[in-house]
Amino acid sequence: MLLKRNLWVSVKEKLLKVFVLNMRGQPLMPCSPAKARHLLKANKAKVKRRTPFTIQLSIATGETKQDVILGVDSGSKHIGLSATTEKTEVFASEVELRQDISGLLADRLALRSGRRHRKTRYRAPRFNNRVHSKHKGWLAPSIENRIQAHISRIDAVCKLLPVNKIVIETASFDIQKIKNPGVEGKGYQQGDQLGFWNVREYVLWRDGHVCQHCRGRSKDKILNVHHLESRKTGGDAPNNLITLCETCHKALHAGKIKLKVKRGQSFKAETFMGIMRWTLLERVRLTHPHLPVENTFGYLTKHKRIALGLPKTHCADAFCIAGNLKAQRTGVYLYQKQTRKHNRQIHKCSILKGGVRKLNQSPYLVEGFRLFDKVKCLGQVGFIFGKRSSGYFDVRTLGGKKLSLAIHAKKLTLLEKRKTFLTELRKENSASSPV
Repeated sequence: MLLKRNLWVSVKEKLLKVFVLNMRGQPLMPCSPAKARHLLKANKAKVKRRTPFTIQLSIATGETKQDVILGVDSGSKHIGLSATTEKTEVFASEVELRQDISGLLADRLALRSGRRHRKTRYRAPRFNNRVHSKHKGWLAPSIENRIQAHISRIDAVCKLLPVNKIVIETASFDIQKIKNPGVEGKGYQQGDQLGFWNVREYVLWRDGHVCQHCRGRSKDKILNVHHLESRKTGGDAPNNLITLCETCHKALHAGKIKLKVKRGQSFKAETFMGIMRWTLLERVRLTHPHLPVENTFGYLTKHKRIALGLPKTHCADAFCIAGNLKAQRTGVYLYQKQTRKHNRQIHKCSILKGGVRKLNQSPYLVEGFRLFDKVKCLGQVGFIFGKRSSGYFDVRTLGGKKLSLAIHAKKLTLLEKRKTFLTELRKENSASSPV
């Protein structure tokens, strides 16, 4: 009874459409919730998936299909998806991607190097066995994860709808042009660091070999190059570096002074899009060889969006990319957030008082619930963002709204087991997410 009640609740949630699969598991055109309810009551279909709500027919029917075009607004932080026919939009989604890959890899590097330093002999580094030379086409793990997320979301839509065509927006950013709009010709080969031995020498020259905090009042002749943002996340780019004297540098790390300078403009997102655009197109074409995969550009999307008077959102951009501009929009979309599925870190990186390293362990199951399970809490739908061994949970929405900071398992109803992409239904408005 509990399962049936949850299924009927999902039908009443007014999703975009109820997606339909035939007896062989192949996608058909979606139907209305009323028709899906009729098929379920007549035992002509069974529930295949709760979110998005999908049914599978148990009888043979006609398989008339319409042309469905999938538009994909690729990005480094968010993905916009929109599947449209000539008359209506049948699917819309916005996906928030993970941004913690680089930090986790840096933590693993620190822990691994520390362990080797403690337990093994010194071994000189070898530079003839690098991954770039062994594996052609290798990409950084952070970029590879985002590309795979794009492909995963495209595959998920193709399993729900009979997609006939895929259109992906690819972007190419001229970072030199962004930094210096007047650059042309040989200027591209003559950057800011031309003639300097390394980045440190350039930063010292840029700052006039003067401490940027005390301006030389400390009379300290030793100069250091300080990272405004941690090297783990900010890198060694000149816009993340500043010149400090030895006195100010030690005082800053001791917490005695604070810098008023902020790091310069970062071009991480632009660099990512430049690296991944062709790789994404090639992999999607390999994954779906029977479908035409085309690319479009941002200026075309912007022109269509302005002509239609749509807000600057990822779903609106994906709708314009699909190309069926006369189709009626749904007004709602599925917001998906990518989460980390496993945590293999044995200890926490932060060391407690007394040099104690706290174990990074918690029970896998608490009262039958796991982290990020979709539950019904106090009449609302949320996700478990924290759990205690005593059986109390922290339940929130994907937007951060706190439904309950400490609610017992007896007051929760399990709706759906956790997945890599957590999903909730949202209404589209004029608010835009960061790119």
